[in-house]
Amino acid sequence: MKLLDTKNLVRDAIAGITVAIVALPLALGFGITSGMSAAAGLTTAILAGFVAALLGGSRFQVSGPTGAMTVVLVPIIHSYGIKAIPLLGLMAGLIVIVLALIKAGPFINRIPWPVVEGFTVGIAAVIALQQIPLALGIAKHAGDRSIPIAVGTITDALKSGIQWQTLALVVLTILIKFIFPQLWKKTHLTFHIPASAVAIVVVTLVLHVFSIKSSTIGTIPRSIGTWSGGLLDFGLIQHLLLPAAMIAALCAIESLLSARVADSMAHVPITEHFNTNKELLGQGVATVVASLFGGMPATGAIARTSVNVRAHAHSKYASVFHALVLLLVALVAAPLVSAIPSAAIAGVLIGTSYRILNPVSIMESLRTTKADAAVLVVTALTTLAIDLIWGIGIGITLFLALNYGKRNAKNASI
Repeated sequence: MKLLDTKNLVRDAIAGITVAIVALPLALGFGITSGMSAAAGLTTAILAGFVAALLGGSRFQVSGPTGAMTVVLVPIIHSYGIKAIPLLGLMAGLIVIVLALIKAGPFINRIPWPVVEGFTVGIAAVIALQQIPLALGIAKHAGDRSIPIAVGTITDALKSGIQWQTLALVVLTILIKFIFPQLWKKTHLTFHIPASAVAIVVVTLVLHVFSIKSSTIGTIPRSIGTWSGGLLDFGLIQHLLLPAAMIAALCAIESLLSARVADSMAHVPITEHFNTNKELLGQGVATVVASLFGGMPATGAIARTSVNVRAHAHSKYASVFHALVLLLVALVAAPLVSAIPSAAIAGVLIGTSYRILNPVSIMESLRTTKADAAVLVVTALTTLAIDLIWGIGIGITLFLALNYGKRNAKNASI
């Protein structure tokens, strides 16, 4: 990394702090939703965020646990347990590193945009469905598919009785998340305060001031980065080959997509665009490190990376600052973090899924060509009904088939 002057270093520090405030509830939430723990999510954000920033090929990328990765991890943890994560992360990370070494980055980066839009819609829907157990204050229904689990969880809640206080906290969180930015604009103040952070603080205060009975995140250990390599069970290798390949594919695709979006948002000249292969190398090493030290596989995070760009980050140092701030939170403020209600995390992630969905962008995409609209819809539905990798595979296949047919029809008319 190039040396920075004081002005740019301050810009990166401010951006890093801003991203850390946004990343904290997301890291905790994705850690819980994956079936691991809030601490695992925080560990991943710290370690993967730091390593990927140092070794990656993007100036703006912020890495950590993501909703897409959670979608893939849930059925794996359901089948093999948390004990499989260190080996799974090691295998997936090594695959991504190999992709970098054989210079597969540019090829992966050419995934058609309708497929990207489609799997983004599918992931947003899955993230929202995954929050139903936390929102209703009930244990997740058995299973490894999002829709059956959601339906089963709602049925269980109706039988046992919905915890209306918990549901009210979720609604309050969502309202604050969407209303606060509008109120803040009216103050005409130039500095940014993340709505998610405001929602978390307010709902936590409401829970404790009014002694509302609702579960909280629970204990956050202050020992971030605990060695888990001793849990490697090499007898599971043959069972984890396909899941590791799926995670590696997701890590590569989502990270390159996120970096591509960041360069577009920052209006980076084409000559200065991110290095795809270097980015894969950084993400692969980050996944290995995070998984072996108590976390989970990681990817570049579009939401946090977008916040980083909007906060005027200048270089990779912003992501490094983000990781250091989260580390400080873990070491100093763990008791405060443990008091956050789970309902608030659910509300933040439901709001985040809506932001990821971006209805305006989706409607614009659906108005393009019928072929692209069909690819988007099929990819989204497949991602939601089956899983992300199937969604991407079917989406790409459909895109190629429709475009091949279009070219043949055009040639026939000549």
